[in-house]
Amino acid sequence: MAQFSPSTEVDFVVIGSGAAGGIMARQLSMGGFTVVVLEQGGWGKYGKEHEYTKDEYLNENGGLDYQLMSDPVRQPNTFRRTDAENATPGSHSYGCVVGGGTVTYGGSSWRHLPWEFNEATVTGGVRGTGLQDWPLTYAELEPYYVQAEWEMGISGMRVDSPFVAPMSKDYPVPPVALKASGALMKTGASKLGLTVVRGPLAVISKDYQGRSGCVNCGMCSGFGCHVKARSSSAVTMLPQAEKTGRCEIRARAYVHEISVDAAGACTGVVYFDAEKRTVRQRAKAVILSANGTESARLLLLSKSARFPNGLANSNDVVGRYLMLGNTVSANALFEHELNDYKGLVTGAAIVDYVPSDPARGFYGGGRMTARGFDTPINYALRGLSPGTARWGAAYKQALRDEANHKMTITSFLTQLPLATNRVDLDPDVKDAWGLPAMRITSQSHADDIRNMEFFRQKALDVLQAAGATKVWAGPVNDARGSAHNRGSCRMGTDPKSSVVNGHHRAHDVPNLFVVDGSNLVTGGRNHPTMTIQALAFRAAEHIAKAAKGGTLARL
Repeated sequence: MAQFSPSTEVDFVVIGSGAAGGIMARQLSMGGFTVVVLEQGGWGKYGKEHEYTKDEYLNENGGLDYQLMSDPVRQPNTFRRTDAENATPGSHSYGCVVGGGTVTYGGSSWRHLPWEFNEATVTGGVRGTGLQDWPLTYAELEPYYVQAEWEMGISGMRVDSPFVAPMSKDYPVPPVALKASGALMKTGASKLGLTVVRGPLAVISKDYQGRSGCVNCGMCSGFGCHVKARSSSAVTMLPQAEKTGRCEIRARAYVHEISVDAAGACTGVVYFDAEKRTVRQRAKAVILSANGTESARLLLLSKSARFPNGLANSNDVVGRYLMLGNTVSANALFEHELNDYKGLVTGAAIVDYVPSDPARGFYGGGRMTARGFDTPINYALRGLSPGTARWGAAYKQALRDEANHKMTITSFLTQLPLATNRVDLDPDVKDAWGLPAMRITSQSHADDIRNMEFFRQKALDVLQAAGATKVWAGPVNDARGSAHNRGSCRMGTDPKSSVVNGHHRAHDVPNLFVVDGSNLVTGGRNHPTMTIQALAFRAAEHIAKAAKGGTLARL
């Protein structure tokens, strides 16, 4: 690995090493530029501190040595529904390890559909929302979808359907095998005239580019992959970036300021190292890829005389239009054992309800996915059906009767972008470094709630049609936090209503680029990662061209 002195001005500092940050590091370092990647989490299995563990208890309670997600004690956040409420402790979390959320996510890798890039025009808009068209088209992004799928390693099957994005090239790896939950979903869907497809996944089904195919270990989503089958940035992009000799990755680097000069251009970043010592890294340009909530928080923390309301926030848009990602689930028990504890968390989806249909009487759409995965401790604490015992011999018998017979359908849904849904800085709560904690304000539009109710009932219908012996679903819950957070630094052509332009350059700061889920204008039916990765490949190409052409430091 390259090592740079903080006083050495590198070409780029990349903040974050996840879905976008890993790609930016790899593409820019392979393009001949010097790059320092700053990751607030630890190394994970990335050849440094420890192995990914499949121990469920250690994964949740093992402290910093096992931590793959943000720590609610050291990195607290607060939550409220509206500005009129006092914020209370929040539950929002995100990947906090080299590789970011791509180390632990389920791997769903759906593309946005072509009409999702101009959905405001297609639908005529939704009153009272910030629904807008993107500053680019599907046709412009499609080659970068292909690049992301082949460079990262995505398994799947090209599908000819109006509910699935068209592709110019097949996936590089065949789809994973259909699990029992997927087969049951297909049975129920066929009786209701619905379409089931194999979902594209960032988990390779066979050996690819020197990595092992999935071994169906079962401890998947929420855990690091010990055979490198999950196509995380940690095993795809970052090793290649390091091999160039031009990229240094610094773990446990907690960035708290993007520095600017008197003219308003970035000069580098300031961060706390693992011992909480202040380090200043100089750079010609900054790439902010900290995730859909932390990127906005860092811009707001980076106040200066030139930017008193936060960096790149002259229009008060930073943090706004946050989409946390709504989901709704329904559950069922079946007569025969499913053995769904093996394999991936998801692999099949009903796509008929992806578009918003005016006949429903509200805006909204989404995908219904078949799931059977529950880790043992989680199942014992929260997985049993309503009405069963929670203690003693009857509880043990309920676990025996239900544990391998349960299936869940989780629907991943639209969430309308609202200016009132936002990330800002909590005036009272501080993190372990003494910085203002992230405060989330979010209350879904009425159409989002109606959409959740719609999918809740549809999922129950499918499970019943599949032959379930018992079905149930909890009440609809508006999101409080999610791994799929998007929209807080949205892209657009109008500097008054967006944070970055169509190539991710901040409207206010010439050599600042924000590249991650915060840029998304619409949520992609709550499956954003593949679009984030395609955008990152596109952004890296544009940024490298600007750097070589000498236009990096001017708007």
